[in-house]
Amino acid sequence: MTRTRLTAEERHEQLVAAAVTAFARGGYAGTTTDQVARLAGVSQPYVIRLFGTKQALFLAAAEHATGRVEQRFRRAAAEQADLESLGIAYDDLLAERDLLTMLLHAFAAGADPALGPTVRACFGRIYRTVRELTGADEDEARGFLASGMLLTVLGVLQIIGPDAVAREPWMTELIGVHNEKKDWLGPAPE
Repeated sequence: MTRTRLTAEERHEQLVAAAVTAFARGGYAGTTTDQVARLAGVSQPYVIRLFGTKQALFLAAAEHATGRVEQRFRRAAAEQADLESLGIAYDDLLAERDLLTMLLHAFAAGADPALGPTVRACFGRIYRTVRELTGADEDEARGFLASGMLLTVLGVLQIIGPDAVAREPWMTELIGVHNEKKDWLGPAPE
């Protein structure tokens, strides 16, 4: 059996994808470069050779996750440039739990002096992208992002999504009856 050699760019992407998964599971403090290396099927020294530090790897994962959100929003806006189409696009991203959990970990690390500037810039990029693509004013964009953050938290808590837990009444109230027909919400309460 022969192994296919990856290009440097492909290996970089493989490591960033593994980092997204690892950091989604353990956060910044709870994840090691060795865990990322194992997920990617490479040695830990190789990860350090490519990224230098765990901090640089974490920031690359945060940038990657932000880029995926921007990319999905741009694709949606190419068809229809309004907040509703971006919302539908975000619904698709809710299935990528590791990606969104990684972003939550990144934003939670925003107070760290070494991480904060980059993760704040990531959030700012998403905000500016929403405004640029839709023409939304500040209040509309703020409301859109607030709803998106709520959905992200609900997804991470498994209140919505394909592996959602049985809903308690408060969960259904929080989601809102108008959203009950969305596929990503998962099973209805019993």
